[in-house]
Amino acid sequence: MSFQAFTEELLAWAHWWNTEHRPAELDGATPLEAWQSDPTPLNDVPAQDVWSFTLEDDGRRRTITSHGVRFRNRDYLADWMTGQAGRTVTVRFMPHHDHEIEICDAHSRHLGTAYLADAATPEQLSALRQARSRRAHRLRAEAKAAEKLRVRFAPATVSQKTRRLDALTSSQAEAELARDATRELSDLALPDVIPPAAPPADWRTPPSLATRTTPGRPSPVLSEPAADGPPAPTAQTAEDGDAS
Repeated sequence: MSFQAFTEELLAWAHWWNTEHRPAELDGATPLEAWQSDPTPLNDVPAQDVWSFTLEDDGRRRTITSHGVRFRNRDYLADWMTGQAGRTVTVRFMPHHDHEIEICDAHSRHLGTAYLADAATPEQLSALRQARSRRAHRLRAEAKAAEKLRVRFAPATVSQKTRRLDALTSSQAEAELARDATRELSDLALPDVIPPAAPPADWRTPPSLATRTTPGRPSPVLSEPAADGPPAPTAQTAEDGDAS
C-alpha cells in the first residue's frame, strides 16, 4: 500500500470513528457528539506556542557567516540572512527533521527558518538507500553465518576430554578463510587513488580508458637486450623455463 492510499484509509477510518461509530460507553452518541456536548471549558493554546514546544535547543551559540549557520557539520541558509553575517544566534530544531532549523537571537526571539544547503537530490537519496540496503543485507548474511560457528560439545557423564560436535571439511574451512581474506583486502583497497601510467603511444587505447591514466607518469619501457649478454627473456621463454 502506498503512503497516499494508507493516508486516505486512515482518514476515512478516523472520520467513521468520530462521526458514525456509536460506542456503548457513550450511550449511543458518537465521539464527536459526546465531545460537543461536554460543558468542560477549553483553553485554546496559540499554534505558535504549541509549535515551539516541539523544538529542542542544544544550548550552543553560533555565528551567521557567508555560508549560513553551521549545525551538525552542515550548513543551513536562508534569504533573510543577507546582511546578518557576524550575528550571534542560537538554533532550535525538531528531532528527525534535518531539512530545516529555526534560528533565534541571543534572547530566544525567533528570527526565521534556515534550510539545508546543498541538499542531496532524490536520485542520490534513492541510490544511497539502495546501497545501504545492500550493505545491511550483506551484514545480516554474515551475522547469520557467524551464528553457525557456535561451538557445541558432546554430552559426557564421566571425566573425559571434550568432544566437539561441529564438523567441517578442510576444503570448506579453506574456502571460507579465502573468502574472508579476499573481502578484507577489498575493504582496504582504495581504487583510483593513484591512476595507472599512460600506455605507450603506439598502443591502441580506448579514449575512455586513456582519460583515467596519469599523463605525467612515464610509460613502461620494454627491456632491451644487453650489448654483450644474452637477450632478455620474453614471456614465452619465461613460461618455458618455468615449465621445465
